[in-house]
Amino acid sequence: MMAVTSSCKEGTKIAMDNGKYVRYTPEQVEALERLYHECPKPSSMRRQQLIRECPILSNIEPKQIKVWFQNRRCREKQRKEASRLQAVNRKLTAMNKLLMEENDRLQKQVSQLVYENSYFRQQTQNTTLATTDTSCESVVTSGQHHLTPQHPPRDASPAGAPYVLLFLHSRLLSIAEETLTEFLSKATGTAVEWVQMPGMKPGPDSIGIVAISHGRSGVAARACGLVGLDPTRVAEILKDRPSWYRDCRAVDVINVLSTGNGGTIELLYMQLYAPTTLAPARDFWLLRYTSVMEDGSLVVCERSLNNTQNGPSMPPAANFVRAELLPSGYLIRPCEGGGSIIHIVDHMDLEPWSVPEVLRPLYESSTLLAQKTTMAALRHLRQISQEISQPNVTGWGRRPAALRALSQKLNKGFNEAVNGFADEGWSMLESDGVDDVTLLVNSSPSKMMGINLSYGNGFPSMGNAILCAKASMLLQNVPPAILLRFLREHRSEWADSGIDAYSAAAVKAGPCGLPVARGGSFGGQVILPLAHTIEHEEFMEVIKLENMGHYREDMIMPGDIFLLQLCSGVDENAVGTCAELTFAPIDASFSDDAPIIPSGFRIIPLDSGMDASSPNRTLDLASTLEVGAAGNRSTGDNSGRNGSTKSVMTIAFQFVYEIHLQENVATMARQYVRSIIASVQRVALALSPSNFGSHAGFRTPPGTPEAQTLARWICQSYRCYLGVELLEYEGSESILKTLWHHTDAVLCCSLKALPVFTFANQAGLDMLETTLVALQDISLEKIFDDNGRKALFAEFPQVMQQGFMCVQGGICLSSMGRPISYERAVAWKVVNDEENAHCICFMFVNWSFV
Repeated sequence: MMAVTSSCKEGTKIAMDNGKYVRYTPEQVEALERLYHECPKPSSMRRQQLIRECPILSNIEPKQIKVWFQNRRCREKQRKEASRLQAVNRKLTAMNKLLMEENDRLQKQVSQLVYENSYFRQQTQNTTLATTDTSCESVVTSGQHHLTPQHPPRDASPAGAPYVLLFLHSRLLSIAEETLTEFLSKATGTAVEWVQMPGMKPGPDSIGIVAISHGRSGVAARACGLVGLDPTRVAEILKDRPSWYRDCRAVDVINVLSTGNGGTIELLYMQLYAPTTLAPARDFWLLRYTSVMEDGSLVVCERSLNNTQNGPSMPPAANFVRAELLPSGYLIRPCEGGGSIIHIVDHMDLEPWSVPEVLRPLYESSTLLAQKTTMAALRHLRQISQEISQPNVTGWGRRPAALRALSQKLNKGFNEAVNGFADEGWSMLESDGVDDVTLLVNSSPSKMMGINLSYGNGFPSMGNAILCAKASMLLQNVPPAILLRFLREHRSEWADSGIDAYSAAAVKAGPCGLPVARGGSFGGQVILPLAHTIEHEEFMEVIKLENMGHYREDMIMPGDIFLLQLCSGVDENAVGTCAELTFAPIDASFSDDAPIIPSGFRIIPLDSGMDASSPNRTLDLASTLEVGAAGNRSTGDNSGRNGSTKSVMTIAFQFVYEIHLQENVATMARQYVRSIIASVQRVALALSPSNFGSHAGFRTPPGTPEAQTLARWICQSYRCYLGVELLEYEGSESILKTLWHHTDAVLCCSLKALPVFTFANQAGLDMLETTLVALQDISLEKIFDDNGRKALFAEFPQVMQQGFMCVQGGICLSSMGRPISYERAVAWKVVNDEENAHCICFMFVNWSFV
């Protein structure tokens, strides 16, 4: 805003110095506006051309036209800024209203707790007095008075026939009204003691107010937030649960009834995928009640139906555990100025007794429920709202809705592989005597039809069956986010090039041979960002594996392999987040109707808390880079939370094959998944906190100087060429430690034809969203767009000649493809003790994500 204001003032001053004030006619303004929309900042030659082309502007000097464009740009920026501030003000007003309501609710809860505390204190005193009475009868009678059962006896009558509604409409309406009352008491009342979810702080840029239950049966989570959609649209989206709840397999509407007050009652049957191969899937028999309250709020509430309510019943399904949804739902209120204020409550009893004891935390964690269900609903609504307000074509010419559909196909295909439901055509193969890997095959026509139709390109069918090899393993002392990030950034540590080539050849639908599982060196792995969600908790990308054609001479393969990849849960600071990496080979044409046969990893934390270590602590198995605790701890790191962490990892890989090759493919798949398990165990052991030294400092990769020496060279060169000190540090602190914690991003790149980064401080790693190890795979040109690269390389020789250069503020990109703005940048030549050039150092000042 300061730059804009100064521009306006400069334009006014020019006009005053010339002593001429021009009043433009409507025709002149129209001509200038037309050019402004074509080119907001025309050059001097373009302005002169405009005067020649438009006779009505002939009486205006070029300098005055320049002033007009400066003022026009100034007004446009002011208009955009005013619009942005108005939107922020509306959001803050609505958020303030939410916080005031939350404050009132907490005050009521405090009053209730104070009352209960005084009541129990009085009861304790009465009990103490009663113990001095010699009459046992009075004591027993008092106890009976307080132990009166509050729940009605269970109905022992047998359930009715399935799908037949033999009960009165009034009974269903009564259950619906009870559900509504209980839901509202949880959403806005004090029926549940809610505590703020760890790591979630309300604010104008936050997802909302998120809380989890404390001391309540089952698992429960609540969220309040703002979305830029009208209440009717919000309710429509939330009812379509499979579109946003990734664990939801299907929701079938069995019957719909209308109520006298304009509401609707729906009877639903819902199935949820099991998150791991070690547990059965869940299903629910539900009543959903939609109604409009007197204040205009829209309410959608749900609960499970069971025999105790004398309502309709649903027989149990094979391979599913019947879980219970306690009164839950959505309270949607219209917001002043547009949009909606939404309250979400999820309260479930997932029957943890039905899973092995080690997995029960998955089904007893309110934090996990909040991440996977409650917050997922809010995020999906915010994503839809942004797509409506900004309907732009994004990565690879795809619109956001098309990319979202691709991510759903990836997730659904992976969930189907993990669960392997018999009604989808999956059947289990016999074990080879070791039960660590489970093999399933599917040759059903419904499964193969879409694949064969999509590849009707003249080649023989690539296969007539799919084999899935899956396994689960327990991990300890390695945060899921760190492990998943390593698997994403270092594919060559676990993947086999022959398997990737085989899968890619199947996608090409050309002739290919069966690979022999073996380790092999990879070509270059290039990550091409495709799309990401608003909060960057999930992102989609295309992985390009270069120069792969030489691995198998009998394959008709191009040199490059493409994988569509979906990654989520890489933020260590997000408590209870499930980390997931799924990918599927795609054709280079990347058509929307191409089949998606995903494989991948899912890592779910089994502990309520997450390890608080720095998100940039990653270990390269080859160079064994080690970052000490002092140099690795980010701001706010709670170093005291170094307790044991557990997680369960599920691996599932799918292979398309010819049915006559089933035995060979099964053997290959078992060997491959077992090799991946061994690689993951090796990586997890290397990434465990016990393998990181407790001392400050670095063990740098081969070919680079000691980190302390490099830090000294950086500071000496900066002082030599720019004449000022780079760091302010006391004698007790090392140069490396001070440089590591410098607030600006400091990065070093090599002196090669294609410069790559060799070192970065903590701020530099955060800016590029990478690690010290993966940093060496990022070239300098990849973080700039075309204009930035041209400007950089045009001035690059200046660094080698005079030793430094200053770069004006601009935009660069992180390794995830996120745009980064910086106020200015400085580049200088780093020389060693022999005064020979060692590298180029960059410092990005006041950077931030756009």
